[in-house]
Amino acid sequence: MTKLLLIESPGKLKKLGQILGSGWIVKASMGHVRELADDGEDALGFDLEGDRIRCRYSPRSDRARSILKELRQVVQQVSEVYIATDPDREGETIGWHLAQELRLNQPFRITYNEISKPAVMAALANPKTLDQNLIAAGRARDCLDKLVGYKGSKHLVWALNNGAKSMGRVQSATLHLLCQRETEIITFVPQDYWSVWVEYVEGFKAFYRAKWNQKKDEKSSEPDDAATKADTVQESDRVTSQAEADRLVAIAKSNPHQIIQVEKKTVNQSPPAPFTTSSLQQAAGAKLRFAPEFTMKVAQSLFEAGYITYMRTDSVMLSDQFCATVRQYLEQNDPDNVPAKVARHRSKAGAQEAHEAIRPTDVYLTPEQLSSRVNGDEAKLYELIWNRTVASQCRAAQIAKTRIITQSGTAFWEARGQVLIFPGYTVYWNNISNDSELPNVQQGQAVTLKQAASEKKQTQPPPRYTEPKLVQLMERKGIGRPSTYSPTIKTLKERQYVELTKGKLQPTQLGMELDAFLAQVLPDLIAAEFTAKMEQELDAIAQGKLNWERYLTSWNRDYFAPALAKAVGEIAKVKQSLPKQNRGKNSAPSSEKQVDIKCPNCGMQMTKVASKSQKLKADHFLSCDRQTGGCGTVMFLNVKSKTYELPLSDRKSAPTPESLSEYSCPVCKQPLERYEYTKDGQAKVMLRCCNPKTRPNKCKDVAFFKTKQGNWWSPKFGELK
Repeated sequence: MTKLLLIESPGKLKKLGQILGSGWIVKASMGHVRELADDGEDALGFDLEGDRIRCRYSPRSDRARSILKELRQVVQQVSEVYIATDPDREGETIGWHLAQELRLNQPFRITYNEISKPAVMAALANPKTLDQNLIAAGRARDCLDKLVGYKGSKHLVWALNNGAKSMGRVQSATLHLLCQRETEIITFVPQDYWSVWVEYVEGFKAFYRAKWNQKKDEKSSEPDDAATKADTVQESDRVTSQAEADRLVAIAKSNPHQIIQVEKKTVNQSPPAPFTTSSLQQAAGAKLRFAPEFTMKVAQSLFEAGYITYMRTDSVMLSDQFCATVRQYLEQNDPDNVPAKVARHRSKAGAQEAHEAIRPTDVYLTPEQLSSRVNGDEAKLYELIWNRTVASQCRAAQIAKTRIITQSGTAFWEARGQVLIFPGYTVYWNNISNDSELPNVQQGQAVTLKQAASEKKQTQPPPRYTEPKLVQLMERKGIGRPSTYSPTIKTLKERQYVELTKGKLQPTQLGMELDAFLAQVLPDLIAAEFTAKMEQELDAIAQGKLNWERYLTSWNRDYFAPALAKAVGEIAKVKQSLPKQNRGKNSAPSSEKQVDIKCPNCGMQMTKVASKSQKLKADHFLSCDRQTGGCGTVMFLNVKSKTYELPLSDRKSAPTPESLSEYSCPVCKQPLERYEYTKDGQAKVMLRCCNPKTRPNKCKDVAFFKTKQGNWWSPKFGELK
């Protein structure tokens, strides 16, 4: 009998089809197939009932509905179904949704970290069941994000009436980091200072030190993948006045100079760890100028083609088998770089380590060999991954460091230099500053002053974050997870809360206004520590240590619901206290104007508000402006009927008796109601289920239209009798 393998991405179909051969059908879900329905209170799609959560799901799109229909037919034709969605929390949740929609009892669950025949066949030989803890964490995240996003946006953000469209649990915390930095820049007051230095005939430059025996920490720090330059500018201890700088220069010129200390040592610089999702985004941004979302898109292509392992991971671990293969490669091609023992790298605290680090599936497939098979961007990213992976398994680099201390009168001067004496891993991944060689001098030796001078400088404000630096910061602060870094940044840009200015993320006026507002009404929710704690609690759910329903209901009952209610009550007062902002090029235009439509709730004239939200089928929505005495009601354009409608959650719960027909709903047996709409400029009538609770989901296909013969007919249920 034929077997079915269910995957997410259609990009893997060809490769997996070749691996499995005959007797298998491989089908792709095209990512998520279901999502929480947009019904119920505030269109959440779920109800909080005591310590339980009742979720209602619906197909994500017409395409998803069509895919599910096709998959149901295929399931009837096969003997076994294997779910091979991505090996992470999100993939596990997608697998659960597929099992639910296709009514699969105990489907086989397989995971693999690379699309190769050995990995796939090994997974098939050891199938598992769906991990209910991971599914619980995925469902909890979905509900949590929608609870915060939908309720916060509707009841708080829309009340601003400034063009802001949404807030989010991770989104708003990330925006707050950017706005905090922008505030630091705006309020920064530069201070003058002087760097004082001397230059010697012997061929080196030394900088003023207040204490001759002060030492800097020489420990090798973790490489900064988001850094664009490895070189650092040497300066003296800061001198805060011109008079003091002149005094030090005078001392240097009027006194003999002597070397009082020479320090020489050799230090080992350990190789960097292989890439995680975060460090890949950082390095690709710094070295290739790739935006995080573009990095992940290119990495997805490489993964689907079988060239790299799964690209969403927080692990720096490599399999023993792969490490042995890299060692073999080095023995054949770079024997001087073979370490005495296999390099091991320490993961960051809180890493889930569900699978390996990002690496090539075959180390013998060099970047040069692959370049002819892929496009330019794929070739660049593969080279980055290949180089970093090989570097992680090489010998440490050896650096000879020298420190020279000289003295003139009461002043001390320091020179530092370093020379790379064994390149080690830097052959593949160079993250060490350029050589700065000092002459061979001895303690007690007199040196001859060539010149002494000072340079006036100014302190600089902290820099804005690049996209790689923001990803790094989100990881360090515990905001989001590897899969959410790039979508979060993308959303902030699409909402016009931030923009790229000379390669740096700068909050727009709109973003600053929104952050200032949320900082007053919901300060906890935008704090990095608060968001990080929520991520830790989701991790605890994934580990089976916390019940997701009890966690979410208690979180809403004890914190969010009261905090939101309090915030709603303070909106008017807070809006008045916010500083009036000047709209410039960094602000999103509100594009608001009154339209000739009355609010169905209070009768005030509605206002047209521009929107770029992908959730809407139009480029705008209508709002009853609170600033002009309105009630805050919103309405959305129904593109089919070309009429504006209230959100499902705000519509009247019961039809009028006059609208009820003599016919019953074929699904729930409730009466069918007459529903008037407009199509192509003509007024029309249809029959639909009168129950607003079941109409968006259970009875969504119940729709009867009048035929030329005067009968009622439905594409799904046929003619009414």
